[in-house]
Amino acid sequence: MILTVTLNAALDVTYHVPRLHPHASHRVTDVAERPGGKGVNVARVLAALGHEVTATGFLGGRTGALVREGLASGTPAVTDAFVPCAGTTRRTLAVVDETTGDTTQFNEAGPVVSAAEWAAFLERYAELAATARAVALCGSLPPGVPVGAYAQLVRAARAAGTPVLLDTSGEALRRGVAARPELIKPNAAELAELTGSCDPLPATRDARRRGAHAVVTSLGPAGLLAVTPQGTWQAAPPYAVAGNPTGAGDSAVAGLLSALAEDLDWPNRLTRAVALSAATVRSRTAGEFDPSTYESLLPDVRVTVG
Repeated sequence: MILTVTLNAALDVTYHVPRLHPHASHRVTDVAERPGGKGVNVARVLAALGHEVTATGFLGGRTGALVREGLASGTPAVTDAFVPCAGTTRRTLAVVDETTGDTTQFNEAGPVVSAAEWAAFLERYAELAATARAVALCGSLPPGVPVGAYAQLVRAARAAGTPVLLDTSGEALRRGVAARPELIKPNAAELAELTGSCDPLPATRDARRRGAHAVVTSLGPAGLLAVTPQGTWQAAPPYAVAGNPTGAGDSAVAGLLSALAEDLDWPNRLTRAVALSAATVRSRTAGEFDPSTYESLLPDVRVTVG
């Protein structure tokens, strides 16, 4: 079983409009609602790859109930192990401009989590992490959760002998990386915030020196850069893939985590992650990937030694 943690889960709402104009009314041509948050998207992709997946975090209120219903009906291969909270799970709103393909995102903060709710989650997490093949800690922290929460969760998983992939940002990432996760996957902006450097290669090396066993940096359309104990690689799709990039990073996390659980070597981990990420760009909805694009890209992803 692979465990994904989404402390700040969401109900993702996506609007499609013919063209987005500031200060104007818009007629929405298509609306989609589905369970969301980075870890939930990762869980959905892992399940599509054939892995047994359990998802945990916090859910509460009417929105949380809709997320649970969506998981049960739309993603039955993902086991729901979310912990209830008194607050209401957040919503995210994505507005897709169908003319340009650009997406405008609005993210609510999330529910306030009490100390008792956090303690209940820690108990559930310890049980799940002890039996997992790998753990993904993903996304932002809801209000009330300690800023060092991910560091605490990394240490708990490591004590159980379970490898951890951490995908977050800001102070949560800075503290989390010091707890020595197996892998972190920042994007270029998150990496620059962590290290103070905008040069990807030295910044990725700096991030690894801060405690992570390995660092994989997302370079957007240019692919992934990995600095690991076994070497340094860069992986890129064979051609530019047009579409909606929302969720592409989550698919890359799923590819890395699934390959980690299967004990694949680094070039194959990166190949899978890049192919999944590009195939997600071709999908209309975050947390899904186009299988035909994925299969066609796998043999052609370029992996070079850095």
